Amino acid sequence: MTIEGPPTARQVPSERTFHGDTVTDEFAWLTVKDAPETVALLEAENAWTDQATAHLEDLRGTVFQEIRSRTQETDLSAPTRKGGFWYYTRTLEGKQYGIHCRMPVRPGETGPPAGEDRPGEQVLLDGNELAEGKDFFALGTYDVSPDGTWLAYSTDFAGDERFTLRVKNLTTGEVLADEITDAFYGSAWSADGGELFYITVDEAWRPNRVWRHTIGTTEDTLVFEEPDERFWVGVELTRSENFIVIDTQSKITSEVRVIPADRPTAEPVVIAERRQGVEYSIEHHGHRFLILHNHEAEDFALASTSVDNPGEWVELIPHQPGTRLESVDAFTRHIVISLRRDGLTGLRVIADGSTAAYDMEFPEPLYSVGLSGNPEYDTSSVRITYTSLVTPESVYDVDLVTRGMTLLKRKPVLGGYDPADYEQFREWATAADGTRVPISIVARKGTERDGSAPTLLYGYGSYEHSIDPYFSIPRLSLLDRGVVFAIAHVRGGGEMGRQWYEQGKMLAKKNTFTDFVAAAEALVRSRWTTPARLVARGGSAGGLLMGAVANLAPEAFAGILAEVPFVDPLTTILDPSLPLTVTEWEEWGNPLESAEVYAYMKSYSPYENVIKQAYPRILAVTSLNDTRVLYHEPAKWVSRLRSVAPEGNYLLKTEMGAGHAGPSGRYDSWKEEAFNLAWILDVVGAA
Repeated sequence: MTIEGPPTARQVPSERTFHGDTVTDEFAWLTVKDAPETVALLEAENAWTDQATAHLEDLRGTVFQEIRSRTQETDLSAPTRKGGFWYYTRTLEGKQYGIHCRMPVRPGETGPPAGEDRPGEQVLLDGNELAEGKDFFALGTYDVSPDGTWLAYSTDFAGDERFTLRVKNLTTGEVLADEITDAFYGSAWSADGGELFYITVDEAWRPNRVWRHTIGTTEDTLVFEEPDERFWVGVELTRSENFIVIDTQSKITSEVRVIPADRPTAEPVVIAERRQGVEYSIEHHGHRFLILHNHEAEDFALASTSVDNPGEWVELIPHQPGTRLESVDAFTRHIVISLRRDGLTGLRVIADGSTAAYDMEFPEPLYSVGLSGNPEYDTSSVRITYTSLVTPESVYDVDLVTRGMTLLKRKPVLGGYDPADYEQFREWATAADGTRVPISIVARKGTERDGSAPTLLYGYGSYEHSIDPYFSIPRLSLLDRGVVFAIAHVRGGGEMGRQWYEQGKMLAKKNTFTDFVAAAEALVRSRWTTPARLVARGGSAGGLLMGAVANLAPEAFAGILAEVPFVDPLTTILDPSLPLTVTEWEEWGNPLESAEVYAYMKSYSPYENVIKQAYPRILAVTSLNDTRVLYHEPAKWVSRLRSVAPEGNYLLKTEMGAGHAGPSGRYDSWKEEAFNLAWILDVVGAA
């Protein structure tokens, strides 16, 4: 049946008043998730999107097959040693999910086993078996006890990130009767494996309680509860396996407690009382706790304090403006610092008892590197992951003494992929206030700089989260059709240090949006592309960026792909009963208390600022069970766009059984990405 036109959402005026300002929201009724009218509209939108993109069906199928044909479907991850076992994951052709395995370390074996032969392999958890008969599956916690006897794992079959936690005996294969519902991510074992610490959430989906569960019983004890609604809690076991860490954080303030892992019933000890605006994290290292902190150190410094009597902080690495220290990992004889400088990630190694340090060196001008796993404490080598816009994800073991790097695995790209066929570039845009904004670019070698290349510009720009250069198999389907891919490293992210984040949040949030527009204009000015062949893409808080630039500079783009977009931020942040709202006030401001914040957020909110103008083509993708950005934000946004600027081309696609990350299985994810890429190719004229 042919649908004559896009759905028209019924308008039911609903008023809200704050700070003397009355706003009418004609689509507020869409917030009632289970209402038949809501479901009917979402299904009608899906039907319209299916019809409007039907001409791309063959292209979607082709792109899906390209992704699949380039992917080694049956594969093994690089094994990681923990105690007497090598742990790794298998993927099998035709199977959606990974299979988690281990095998015993053989006598005299110092490096990870190679090849397919894995004598004594034990399957710990098969995601395909767990997901059988389910439309969605996600694994939350996956945590083996220190002695290798128990596995704590949690599952979500809806996409709402409400997990059910279970315990498996890895000796017998038995799944215990112990079952904990509505658990959050994260867990920690006691030293003897008899106690399991886990987290639950409050009604606003804030992780606020840490519990201790005695294995084999129904006995659960509340260990810690955080009453301040701005703060989240986390729990983990230190790499040394000596301490259970309860980490309490708001967006700008931290407080950490520890419990000796061999005395799990002991009262938690506070490392340093919370001070507003002071962030810190800890890592156990022998007789001391390492403390990474921002006290009088915008880009963070490293200190230590006594394990036996936490108190005074002793400086180890002073603050160096422009070098953002992001995390610290401790091993028996070394410390490894993950840092960021000049828009690139890096790793610094310090030998125990020494002040001398060296930075690992990497061959490409643009790349992303970080530690990967490393569960062993007593080691002189570390596992790292390295990638760039042209180099597939690569796993190395690095000898911390000799500095030698051994490549263990590079993600296979089938079909004759050659990095030399592609080029990567770093360019700079100049924002209105004179700030230089970095742009990372990758293109097929020989792409003409005559303004003719179709281009996809990606952005995020919130929470100090950086979008570093990374490799993508699906992206090859764009590059090989002549599309240029670029990342705008806008303020609000962390690419250029803490000040980069500070200049793109709260009452400086608009810098995120104007930086992105400046990046788009720079791509045109440097003759990569033209507005008629430029598509913008972003998700979640990056979806807010997409909605904002659609209002701010619609003429700069041919199309905008907004994934799970946070496009109604003011309405959401005004409602403290919604998931995440109170914890977000230190990121966006509190519009309930501040008229200035209210007015500022209203001035950039995509939903509030839809006007009658010519918008680029817009595709909004969302999920019904998303608990981070609720489905009704993009649903309301598209409805208002159609109402206010009806001449535009707007599509809404809702996954009716998924969460924030979209479809869960890898084949379903590829199909989703093929849908998005086909739409992009159509918009830029490269289909």
